[in-house]
Amino acid sequence: MSLSLHHLFLALFLLTLGKNVLGQEECAKTLVKSCADCIKSGPKCAWCKQLDYIKQGEPEWKRCDTEAKLKQSFCNETNIIFPSSHHILLANKPLSTNRRHQDQNNVRREPVQVQPQEVQLLLRPGLQHSFQIRFRLAEDYPVDLYYLMDLSYSMNDDLNNVKRLGNSLLRTLRQITSRARIGFGSFVDKTVLPFTNTNPDRLKKPCPEKENQCQPAFGFKHVLSLTENGDEFNHEVAAQNISGNLDQPEGSLDAIMQSVVCGDKIGWGNSTRLLVLTTDAGFHMAGDGKLGSIFEPNDGKCHLDESLTYSKNNEMDYPSVGQVANKLAENNIQAIFAVTKNVEPVYTRLKEIIPKSEVGVLSNDSSNVVELIKGAYNKLSSNVILSHDELPEGITVHYTSDCDGGHTPSPRGICNNVGIGKEVVFTVTVTALECMEKKTFNIGPLGFREKTKVNVETRCQCECDDDLSADKKRCSGHGRINCGACSCDLGYMGHKCDCKVGDKDETHLKEACRPDNMTAECSGQGECTCGQCMCHSGADGRIIYGQYCNCNDRDCEVHNNKLCGGNGKCRCNVCICDTGYEGSACQCKISTQACRKGDGSVCSNRGKCECNSCHCQGGYKPPLCETCPGCPSPCPAAASCIECLGFEKGPLRKNCTQSCGHIQHKTVANLTAKKPCRERDSEGCWMVFTMNELNGFDNYGVVILDKRG
Repeated sequence: MSLSLHHLFLALFLLTLGKNVLGQEECAKTLVKSCADCIKSGPKCAWCKQLDYIKQGEPEWKRCDTEAKLKQSFCNETNIIFPSSHHILLANKPLSTNRRHQDQNNVRREPVQVQPQEVQLLLRPGLQHSFQIRFRLAEDYPVDLYYLMDLSYSMNDDLNNVKRLGNSLLRTLRQITSRARIGFGSFVDKTVLPFTNTNPDRLKKPCPEKENQCQPAFGFKHVLSLTENGDEFNHEVAAQNISGNLDQPEGSLDAIMQSVVCGDKIGWGNSTRLLVLTTDAGFHMAGDGKLGSIFEPNDGKCHLDESLTYSKNNEMDYPSVGQVANKLAENNIQAIFAVTKNVEPVYTRLKEIIPKSEVGVLSNDSSNVVELIKGAYNKLSSNVILSHDELPEGITVHYTSDCDGGHTPSPRGICNNVGIGKEVVFTVTVTALECMEKKTFNIGPLGFREKTKVNVETRCQCECDDDLSADKKRCSGHGRINCGACSCDLGYMGHKCDCKVGDKDETHLKEACRPDNMTAECSGQGECTCGQCMCHSGADGRIIYGQYCNCNDRDCEVHNNKLCGGNGKCRCNVCICDTGYEGSACQCKISTQACRKGDGSVCSNRGKCECNSCHCQGGYKPPLCETCPGCPSPCPAAASCIECLGFEKGPLRKNCTQSCGHIQHKTVANLTAKKPCRERDSEGCWMVFTMNELNGFDNYGVVILDKRG
């Protein structure tokens, strides 16, 4: 995978992670009838088992919400059921520190490089849970190295050097560990056209005529199982002869596959496993076999015959690069590609697909191969990649670490430049996306046999510890308490199991499910059962509720394509705005600046300021509710009060203060108004006065001329 593709994958991974988290604070209450339904409906959902939490007629799903909201709605904290995720360490041997890995009786024991060895996860679906895996590269850890050599004719000079390689290679490995073993295998290619000349004589001797020591053409041959004896390596390799083929690419992937999957014949041990491939050519891959009329796909299995030669060489196609990468990872084998300069780019690209692999450039005669292997091993052993095998369906995993650059979640945990004895800590975050039976998978560093076994179980049931003594009273003797709610006996229903099915008059029960004669039963969105509406779920997943199934939390006003403007919650078809917002769609920030008069009153006390605009009442008009064009003149209605206030006469004289408290008046000798009010009093005299409307309704300031006419 190229660097740019890696970054793209990481970005998509994080985006997906974010999408999974967004919206999980809300609890989808559709079909929630029990505590178990509730905790399955969302990772943040909790259940209130408090007996008196819901009232008669309210749906059971009202018990289901986030912990914070349940507390806000007065569910006692001790009555909130919230199964959380946690883990238990089942096997947790400490990491090894003793160089020789010996116990007090001087008996060699296998080092421990991964901790813990087994963990039990109890996961709430949708809720992430993290635990730590520690890794420390042990000193003197055994190393197995299998030398896989291209014996096509162009490698003739290299073979002569490799024949003397055994002891030198073992000495170098024993600078790293006292327990080193080496083995040997060789390969060329498939022995069919167009890969190899199939003339019988050329099959027996595929080398040039001048070459006296030449073995027949072959695919892959296992020569020497892993051994601690360098002389044995030299002896067996010395008996090898060069061979040949026609085309430039070789059967390298066939040879790698057989070397990896035939572990019992190669002799791979509980060790750091290295496979060194030496070649001066590229490789054939899946699909190339069709050129030689080989159509059967490679099955990734061991096919070595009694002579330890690959028996399906001409029957099965080459494996794909992906197959080889997977088998290397499955068998904890790290590849070192020791190749000549001309094919270095090819194997560098292969390295990008096979995580635990290195590429080194051979000299023309392979004389530098020992130093090349040493350098590649040091790189491989210092770079730790923590990964998992195939995950069970419904489980996701990502990693962080305490290494440089390790704080960003990634599909693999990577630490570079990890020396022997240095401990690194990976944080593994696991999420179960749904309820499931027990599942198991393994996590471990690539190239090492040690793994952490991860057992996953999901928590999809509630442990409520109900007070069973409350059953008889709470459930009317016809049910039992289950997490605060009545679970009714057969034939009974209702919040308190107090309704016996078929026990009451049907007409009476149906009337209880309608607010009036004009409305359909349960508003057409539920079933009337025993006088109570059991609401359906909306076709689009919306929650229908209310005494008459007349409510849902989606049929509210929309502003800017957002329900309640994104600034409130839809509750029973009405927007309930967040603090600081108002309006029928919560579309406005609260402000009264444009609604205030110079005296500080809002909308002249004749309306409501919404969205910084006056909504006037009683016929008054914006912008400040000061005028009422359609209102009648107030003069005739005020005549009796003017008579008693200005002249202490008339029908209201005895209770003038009480009856005319809405008028503030004064009397003057001269009145300069152009169009004053003129009304007759009870004695038939004309009263002249002016009226100025004050804030509010029917409030006036009046100036009365002190003489009647």
